[in-house]
Amino acid sequence: MPQRDLTTMSTKPSKPTSAAATSSQESRRTPSASASNGHQAPRLLLRYRQEIAPQLAKQFSHRNLMATARLQKIVLNVGCGEAAHDAKILEAAQHDLGLICGQRPLVTRAKKAVSNFKIRANDPVGCKVTLRRARMYEFLDRLISAALPRIRDFRGLNPRGFDQAGNYTFGIKEHTIFPEVQEGRIQQPLGMDISLVINAASRDEAIALLRAFGFPLITKDTPATTSVGEGAGADTEEHGR
Repeated sequence: MPQRDLTTMSTKPSKPTSAAATSSQESRRTPSASASNGHQAPRLLLRYRQEIAPQLAKQFSHRNLMATARLQKIVLNVGCGEAAHDAKILEAAQHDLGLICGQRPLVTRAKKAVSNFKIRANDPVGCKVTLRRARMYEFLDRLISAALPRIRDFRGLNPRGFDQAGNYTFGIKEHTIFPEVQEGRIQQPLGMDISLVINAASRDEAIALLRAFGFPLITKDTPATTSVGEGAGADTEEHGR
């Protein structure tokens, strides 16, 4: 049987691909973040990427922008011990916290029984929410620009709320400072603790990050008649009626 000469066989020419076609295919495969989420990125996130991160890198001599301090998550914790005996209080706290954060809260339960408070193990004692990414920056923007200015006789937050790792925790006595909550429909005002978890190399970098965001921390120039408390749970006064 005669063998065919493979060198004389004609092969089908490959279809040339232009650089424009390749880039259009890649753009269809990897859409932008704003297009995938359906809305523009939060303004504080854009401000951090464009202004704050380069400023902190220059201030603390970081060669890489990824080494600068950044916000990881925000945790809101509402404690209501009466929820162990009245389910309506827990439902109201979950509803209000969901309106404030835009996210369904998680019910927190007692780890052990406390006879003095008539609380058994695994009884509901409050709720909490952990915010990350876009919702975290959106909540921080509302907190700085809308909620904190509504506190009566507000002069700033106590900088003693920072720990050695750079995380900051402060307390709010009444959740009615948030515009999402209608005072006429709440059963009782609830207090909450807000913790900002920051990835920073030092405590000074964490303080500089929050000040760059516009966080109202007390400085040496603040008047001594300020109504801000000393502890993390009493950093603010009640909302003026």
